[in-house]
Amino acid sequence: MSTKTCRRYMTTYDFESKNFFEKLIMQKQKDILAPEALRVLGIDPGTAIVGWAVLEEIKGCVRPIAYGHITTSPKNTTAERLLEIVKDLEEIIAKFEPHEAAVEDLFFFKNLKTVMKVSQARGSILLTLERFCVSIFEYTPLQVKQAITGYGRAEKKQIQIMTQKILNLKSIPKPDDTADAIAIALCHLNSRKMRQIRN
Repeated sequence: MSTKTCRRYMTTYDFESKNFFEKLIMQKQKDILAPEALRVLGIDPGTAIVGWAVLEEIKGCVRPIAYGHITTSPKNTTAERLLEIVKDLEEIIAKFEPHEAAVEDLFFFKNLKTVMKVSQARGSILLTLERFCVSIFEYTPLQVKQAITGYGRAEKKQIQIMTQKILNLKSIPKPDDTADAIAIALCHLNSRKMRQIRN
């Protein structure tokens, strides 16, 4: 598996080789793919590392399009790190053109400083998605665990193994933030099906 670096964010896996700027950023995503195809961008928010994953579902079959992570330097100011996240996320959206995004909701942090920084990163991510007209859905860690393993107290390793099996991946994606983003995207696809059944 090759690893490709694009500006500040890392693409661990990418089936597509389009140039980031081949298409207009604000072009409507729904006009690009066939109506039956749905692309979901899963995001695990953070300040140091933001995990991301793009999955595509066509007629019930899910396949990974790309996944990776965004990293920021602790040497930079908070504002500079948030700007890096936003710029990289813009490029990811422009390249992979997701229809919907699944973002992990905040959970309990013992460290108030940590939760504040994650909240800032998460807010920047939500704003960027909204600017690009990507429909946003939010899930707690408990919801993700239940959707992937059927058990709300599942260990991280269990979730990673299930994610690997569901998508038939050769190995568990690294770092954990990337694997978490894949799980969040899968959670959304599962939850979406359940909502459709209820409606």
